[in-house]
Amino acid sequence: MYMLTEVEKVVRIPPVDLKEDIDSVIDNLTWETYEGRLSEDKTFTLLIRNVRTVGPGRIVHGDGAVYQTVKFDQVVFKPRENEVVEGVVVEILKFGAFVRFGPLDGLLHISQVMDDRVDIDEANQRLVGKDSGRFLAVGDVVRARIVSIDLNEKNPQDSKIGLTMRQPGLGKVQWIEEDAKKRHGGDE
Repeated sequence: MYMLTEVEKVVRIPPVDLKEDIDSVIDNLTWETYEGRLSEDKTFTLLIRNVRTVGPGRIVHGDGAVYQTVKFDQVVFKPRENEVVEGVVVEILKFGAFVRFGPLDGLLHISQVMDDRVDIDEANQRLVGKDSGRFLAVGDVVRARIVSIDLNEKNPQDSKIGLTMRQPGLGKVQWIEEDAKKRHGGDE
């Protein structure tokens, strides 16, 4: 889920940067420190804007740097269990597919692709339903539900997010459209 929030944090301004234009230094340090990072509240900061200082900075004895409180607006992404997401298949492996949604990837285990026995077509990088003939390949757009989340705070790209498509209304977007046409007698 994407959200726009306002937060108050502290940035460290090294002594060497104090002779530069302080407003642009604070902007750059705020972006470097917080953008693209996972926060304590498990939100992934995608974009920062409207950085403003709050009160005077504070100098720590023995450090020489200025610690400045700042407020800023941020666009964050926070995956939630049971949330339905749309994403793109970015990799097919023997055990399933990786789906990119927002800034993160989730694993769609082979057992969670469809209600059909799934075979791996390694030569063509596809997961194929044995009875239905439906297949999943790199570049396909899918709708899936998040079933498990284990976010890695040090490296968000190493987070483990489990997905499923084994429910009505989920699956490859093309399958969902085909199923809707069948239910409505093909009049769509």
